[in-house]
Amino acid sequence: MALDRQRIVAEAVALLDAEGLDGVTTRKLAARLGVQSPTLYWHVPNKAALVTAIADAILGQEFGDMAPPEPDQDWQDWLSGLAGRLRRALLAHPDGARVISAAQLSVTMAAISELAMSTLVARGVSLRQARVIVLTVERFTVGHVLEEQAPRPDAAALKDFDMATFTGQYPTLVAAITDYFSPGRTVDDLFNDCLEVVIAGAAVNAAATT
Repeated sequence: MALDRQRIVAEAVALLDAEGLDGVTTRKLAARLGVQSPTLYWHVPNKAALVTAIADAILGQEFGDMAPPEPDQDWQDWLSGLAGRLRRALLAHPDGARVISAAQLSVTMAAISELAMSTLVARGVSLRQARVIVLTVERFTVGHVLEEQAPRPDAAALKDFDMATFTGQYPTLVAAITDYFSPGRTVDDLFNDCLEVVIAGAAVNAAATT
């Protein structure tokens, strides 16, 4: 099979799924493709370019089609849906949020931002406010997924951990976590509730400055 950029990126995404971002190296990728590492540089000049290509690929799986809201749809609800799609795209792959954070000049991320900002401007939000709102929502989403995909404490970290002592030192924190994650509630609820606070506050601020 001929080696082209599409095949290289597809194999790089497969390598990401198998080993995470730290396992994505040009040496391993070349081995999977059955070529020498220098051969890859005809298509992706360096690791940074490869990571950006992976970012575009994993975003493209969720954002193959993008459209502004329907005329009767609030931009707040539409933007919340867009953030949900971004989160799904990142969670679909190990270290998805790290990939997006490390990507340089991702054209797909730029397209998402362009659509979101232009949508808000078309709804009467100032350009400056639209930029701040969209960046805040995007960065909240990526940051939330970074935490979701971070390694959990290992046995060594938990070896001397005393939950009773921790609860005594931080009783409100523990009570809040216990109360929030009552039976039936998940991290999806946490994301949606936090996102609602972010967008509701942005909407109030935008209305006050227009």
